[in-house]
Parts: sequence; C-alpha cells; structure tokens
Amino acid sequence: MKENILFVTHSKKKCGVYQFGQNVFEAISTSNKYAFIKVECESLNELQKAISKNIPTAIIYNYHPNTMPWLSTKLFFKVNKNNITSIKCKQIGIIHEVTQYIADNATSYRNKLLLGSYKKKLNSFFDYYIAADPSLLLKNPVVFKTGRLIPTYISTSETKNSDIPIIGSFGFASANKGFEELVNKVQTEFDKAIIRINIPFAEFIDVDNENAKAISNNCKALIKKEGIKLELTHDFLEEKELLDFLAKNDINVFLYKDKDGRGISSVIDYALAVKKPIAVSNSPMFRHIIANNPTICITNFSLKEILKKGFQPLESVATDWDKTNILWEYERILDTIFSQNLSKQKFGKINTIKNIYKKALSIPNSSFSWLRDTDSATKDNLTFDNTLKYTPVINENIRFKYNRILDDSARILYEPTISLLTTALPKTMAKKIARANVQQAFVFDTVYRNLINYINPKLLCVGSYEDTASMLLTKMGVAVEEIDPMINYFLQDYYTKPTTKKASYDIIFSTSVIEHDPDDKSFLECIEGLLKPGGIAVITCDYKDGWVSGQPKPDVDARLYTKKCMEERMLSYIPKCKLVQLGDWDCPNPDFFLTKDYQYTFATFVFKKQM
Repeated sequence: MKENILFVTHSKKKCGVYQFGQNVFEAISTSNKYAFIKVECESLNELQKAISKNIPTAIIYNYHPNTMPWLSTKLFFKVNKNNITSIKCKQIGIIHEVTQYIADNATSYRNKLLLGSYKKKLNSFFDYYIAADPSLLLKNPVVFKTGRLIPTYISTSETKNSDIPIIGSFGFASANKGFEELVNKVQTEFDKAIIRINIPFAEFIDVDNENAKAISNNCKALIKKEGIKLELTHDFLEEKELLDFLAKNDINVFLYKDKDGRGISSVIDYALAVKKPIAVSNSPMFRHIIANNPTICITNFSLKEILKKGFQPLESVATDWDKTNILWEYERILDTIFSQNLSKQKFGKINTIKNIYKKALSIPNSSFSWLRDTDSATKDNLTFDNTLKYTPVINENIRFKYNRILDDSARILYEPTISLLTTALPKTMAKKIARANVQQAFVFDTVYRNLINYINPKLLCVGSYEDTASMLLTKMGVAVEEIDPMINYFLQDYYTKPTTKKASYDIIFSTSVIEHDPDDKSFLECIEGLLKPGGIAVITCDYKDGWVSGQPKPDVDARLYTKKCMEERMLSYIPKCKLVQLGDWDCPNPDFFLTKDYQYTFATFVFKKQM
C-alpha cells in the first residue's frame, strides 16, 4: 500500500504560486510509489482536518508567506524543557523566493529547537525544503532542489505568414519588470514589429490595478515609430490561454531589472513550453538559463540574433525539466528523507542531539581540495576563448602512460598542462592544493588527446563542481555534461534519471571522486553502463599500496586504493571493459602529504568499453 503524501496549497487564486503548485501536483500525482493527495487550505483548522482524514507520512506545502499567512509553528511542536513532541509525519516546504543565501541558512525547525536557536528564527518550521532552482549549490542537507517544471503544450495555432516579427512578454505589474525597456529595445532594432504584452490584474499584488495601468500608459507613450504596433491586455490568462498567447509570438522577451536577493522567475517555465526563442536580461531571476550555451542574454546578443538562433539553445533544458523528471525528483527526495535516521533517534539531552545533528548533517572540512569554494567573487569566466591552444604532453623516452602513479615525475611531465590550467583558470586554481593539480592535468590531457578518436564526442564529467579539467575544456569550446552532488546529482542518482541515455557517452572523466563514494562498485557499474562501446573512462584516485581498512586515511575518503584493488576488484565490477593499457602502479614511496598524518599518492585508472 502506497504511503499518503499530503500536498497542501491555498485556495485557487490568480497567482503564480497557486499555478506552480497545481502543475507540480499534476506531475507527481501519477506516482506509482507514493499516493499524493492535494488539499486546499485557508486555516490551521482545515489543515488539521486534512491530516486527520488522510494520515499522511509526509506533508509538502506549496508555501509562500503571502498565500499561507495562517501557517505557523504551533501546529507542529510543543516544547517542554528538553523534550519535544510533534506530529510524526515529515514537514516539507517548497521555497518560492529562494536564493543561495536563503538555501544555505534554511534550518529544520525541529533541529533549531534541539540546538537552542529557535528563538531567533521562528519562521523556519519545516523539517526539509524543496527549491525549484537548478542553479543552487547543495550545501545544506535539509534543502533539496529540482529543475523547473515545464508545462506540456500542444500547439493549435496556425503558421504565421507575415514578415513582421511579433515580440511578446507577460507578467504581473510588480516593480522592475522592464516592459518599458522592451518597447525601447524593439524600436531600436526594428522599423516594423508587433509588441504584445499581457499584464494581468493580480489578487495578491497591485490590488487596485494602478501599477498595471501606469505601466501600460508608459509603454504607449514610448511608441515613436509608425511601424511599431503595441497590443496591451490585462486579462488573467489560464495556463492554456497563456501558452497560446506565447506560442503566437516569434520571440518572447523578459527584461527584468531585479538584481540580488530574488528567486527564479516562473515566466520562463511557460515560455519554454511553447518552444519559441527566448531573450532575457542579465537579471539573476534568469540565472538558471543565462549560463546556457549559446547564451540568450541581450547583453551578449541583439533580439534579431537571438531570434535567428531559434529554440535550439534551449531544447535540452525544456526536455530535462518535463513532468517525468519532476516526478522522479520528488520521489527521490522523499526516498532520501525517509531513509534518514535522524528523526528516528529518541531525543534525549540537548547536548546529545547537537552531536547527532552535527554528525548527520555536517559537510566536510573545506580545506580538502575536492570540496570547492562557492564564493561567486572567486569564480573564473568560462566564456569560450579561441586563443587557448594545447598540445598533449610527449615523453620522448617512453610511450604515454594511461594507468600510472601521479608522482613527482608526473608533475614534471605535466608542468605545461598545469601552467595552462593556471593561466586559463587563475581564481579556481588558486584554491587548489598545488601538488594535487597533477590529477587535473592528467585528466585534461588524456581527455583532450582522445577527442580526435570520436566524431562529435559526448563527454560527461562526474564530480564537476569547479573541476578544472572540465572548466578548461568548456572554455576551449568542448561541450561537457556535468554532474556533482553539489550542483545536481550523485552518479547513481543520475543513472536512474528518466532522461539519462545509457551507453551514450564517448568519454567519462572523474578526478579524485571515487575514493569518497562508500559504494565504488555501483559507481563503476554506472560508468560502464553510461559508456558507449568504444568509449573510455578516465579516473584518478587516492592511492597507497598495501593499505588496509582501519589504517590512517583522510576522513573524507572511504578508502585508499591499492595495486591489487585496481587490478582485481575494480575490474571485476566492469566486465564489459578493459584497461586501455596495463597498469604501472608500483609506488614504494608515496610523495603526497595532505598533513603529517596522511602520506599517500594519486593513481590513474583508464579503461575502455569493448565493442
């Protein structure tokens, strides 16, 4: 019998929050794993009745303070000295206005009580949070993220025969929407065009409709060219009507002026659904698509140029955020929440709970090179740079080694590669442990030298967050798909994603990741399953021959690898693959010291899937 999951939203209103919740529920209600039940509530009393009737295992709230002001902590918790009683089901809140700061600082209210900080932030009353922001870094263990949900749309409009471009936009009449800028932009680039803007009257903002009327008057007053026609409407369009409206435009344009401190705008969800070209400003409210390559930002290209590119730059994004994937995301989130043991502990003294909380929900020490800095001020620009050139390393004395120890001799060999990485990515490289950069150099060089063996090679980087090999390839114009638990998925999760195509990658590479995975068997099995026949995998790992479980190792490592492990155990997990070259993993004197307590080295593991 499926577990009941209550999906709580407010009563139907003319607002984006309600429509977002409706679309999410329609997607997840098809689940074969969980029974999702939607209830519309306007009071605590209505919610309590719904809980009593359905006895849910978890509750997901389509929460916004403006739409659910009645929701409060008193429903969930009663505090009596050091003991806490609560309803048993998990409380999960969808964050609508999320930023990286909000996500990083969101805390389970249950744990705030336990840690003695509940007096400071009584509005944090969920156990977990879901944010529909693909750009978030997953640094907070109580925050999950999903992609955006793109509505399904089947066009019913006729093909337009006119040569006059139709340029559209829509949105509520809140500040900084940039409708006036759109009118000016169109007049700058076009002598003839039709501008269609829908600014609906809203129930939660602009109650008297004064803002909508003022913006409309401003736009009308800006029209100076006879060939520019402006069509303004104020009807609230239901989803199908809104999608039809967008589909009739040749390009949909959103020139928000908002800067920091705002969540992602939902207008792009609808614009993506109709598969027409999209142009945006550089507002962070479009951060989830601005980084797309090629960019659709008007600071880089004109409306005419973006219109000419068509929808192709966004095709993969629209596919990746469909209903099937959103259902998979929500089921995966619930699976993860239910698997955690923290809530199953019998809460005792507060000090004990503090230790449990820190152990279960902490992140590793940031001094380790594999956990990269997230300060945006230190990020390198990954824009294509056609001045970057590279020639794979050559050792005239011996042939190139694929499976080897990356010791001081390797550091000398790859010194030119490390130099290029440092020149191209100075900010990221400055964060790294210098003697560990030989791994990134080896990976980059090996991937680069093998690109020639494939036609339009498809690449996947596993553990990609600030992976300098991946970053340099991107900057040199090589397309790389990236997965990392900090930005999206663990490898094993990605493997089960509905849109993940098995046996589709020519090159998969991963730098110093496998030793952190508690289950390296499934790690390698997934790589084998994702590789095309004839494709190669390039892996580096922490290595110390003769190491056995229980001996010293870095805390973040699940293990250190040995010669026997790499020659026997690891190969047994990938029977369809063979080493590209026999391994040369003899290393009696490891020369890398993380600290005085940890002496080891790095090894490479390169294999090929058989035809």
